[in-house]
Order: sequence, then structure tokens, then C-alpha cells
Amino acid sequence: MHLLKYPSVVQNEIFNGMEFPDLFMMSFASKNMKKLIKFSSQMQLFKNINTIHYQDYNRGMFVCVPLDFFHDNVIQIAERDDTENDYFQLNVSGKLFDFRISYEHNKYLPVASYQPDERESLVASVHDYFLDFFGNSVEYYWHAYNYKTPIPQLENVSAELHYRPGVDLDALEMARFENFFLLSPVLKSINIDIFNMMEPLNPESKFYQADYMESYQRNPTHPAISRYFQGRQAFIKWWKSDTRDVIEFVNKWKSGEAFQKLEHIKIENYNDEFPQNEILDAIGAQHTDHAKKPSTHSLPKV
Repeated sequence: MHLLKYPSVVQNEIFNGMEFPDLFMMSFASKNMKKLIKFSSQMQLFKNINTIHYQDYNRGMFVCVPLDFFHDNVIQIAERDDTENDYFQLNVSGKLFDFRISYEHNKYLPVASYQPDERESLVASVHDYFLDFFGNSVEYYWHAYNYKTPIPQLENVSAELHYRPGVDLDALEMARFENFFLLSPVLKSINIDIFNMMEPLNPESKFYQADYMESYQRNPTHPAISRYFQGRQAFIKWWKSDTRDVIEFVNKWKSGEAFQKLEHIKIENYNDEFPQNEILDAIGAQHTDHAKKPSTHSLPKV
């Protein structure tokens, strides 16, 4: 079917009968096809698309576009499987990459494939394609579910790490964990279960620079969020703790010596209750008479 030869009325009728993932796949056929789809009447229906999500799992990465209140995978990015022989090449932002069509969960999905040294180039090309297709009005989110592969530096992308070791409680590969944050951009948020960290994390690590932190961990020092956190909000649960860590944290916050961006923090202890009166006395807390105007706190060291 030579779709480009049909009148625009016929083209729009054809496009109106197609789902967005199929339209998006067709846009790779040529520059003219991409332009035709981008400005078709069907694309106007997708003006409410305001987020695109890169879901990075161990088994590969999926690009999801939220449609009708659920996430619809529109493309998968995975290492080339040489046992498959149905690859064909498509131009993605000026570079040729191998594609194949996968059939899973009762739907067809394009799979963009890369050789081991091509992953970053392919991801950047796909992201440039989305930027050109949707523009900067769309918010892009990268969700990493492991620390094996660093997150690439991409334009207009907010990156997040969600790490759950599951039944595998072997010690973290600390060198690889540190390298993940060294090579990744500063993350927007980190949500992590980290009972298996046996060594301290570098205080200068970008781990501590995330805006939002939610951490379930064995003790206060692995990682030492209450000492080095530079973000805005933190929710921490310790399996065991030392009251001194809480006292030291609050006094540094009160003085302005550290945590100057912090807006809210919640610290919980799994095993025991914190000795409330001991902590309140140590940090100089005072009761406020609600009938009076509360005093203003100033930061002595700022």
C-alpha cells in the first residue's frame, strides 16, 4: 500500500483506525511518513500525552507512553539476540539500528537492538526521536530497577532508582554501585532497600544528592543519609540505630552547618522506639504556647 499517494482524507481515515504504538512504529518508515503522522488528525488526539517513561529492567528497557490511564509499551530496547534472524534496519535520528517485531502478551512490539557497545548510542537516538516527535512539553522519566548499568545523560530527563534485592541478599557490588552514581546524572529520587551494604558509601557520592530519598537499611551509616544527604525530602527506616545519630543530625540542621535544602525528614527505627525525651533535651527543643506568636528560628552558621 502506497499510503503517501492517498488523499489526506483517506490517510486520516486509515490513521484513525490505528493504535498509537502502530502509528509510532510507522513513523520510522521515512521522513515524509513521520511528518505525515506527526501532523495527522489522529495525533491531535494524543495532545494529552504529558509524560513518557523509560523503564530499565535487567531483561531490557521499555519505553512507555501513558494512554487511557495505563502505560502502553511502544518500543523495547534490548541487546541483539543472534538466535533471531528476522532483523531489519531503520533510521533513528540519523543512525541505522537493527529492529525486529516481538509478539508478547497478545500484542506486537518493535524491539530496537544493539550490540554491547551500542546501547548508549541507541538510547540517545531513541530519546532524540521522542524529543522531535513530542517536543519539550512532555516530561521524560527514567526508572532504573538495578544499578548494573548507569543512566545515560539525556536532555530533559528526570531519573529515578528503585532497588529491591528480593531474595538475593548478597552484599552489594560496591565498586559497581559507586560507579552507577558516578556515571549517572544526579537522580530526582531514590527508593531503595539496602540491608546488604557492608561498606560505607563515598560521602561525595551523587547518591546523597537526590532530591527525594526513601531508604530501608540495616543501620544509620550504610549509607549515612543522616550525615550527608543534600536533597529536600527523606524517609528512612533503620533496623538498628544510635540515638546520637539523630541528635547530631538535628543539631547540624538547626545550626545551618548542613542540610540547607532539607524540607522534611522522617526517621523510623524497626526494633525500638526512640527515647523521645532524651532527644528533645539534647537538641534544645522547647514547648510552644499556641496562644503566643511562635519564635523565629535563625541559622547561626548561614
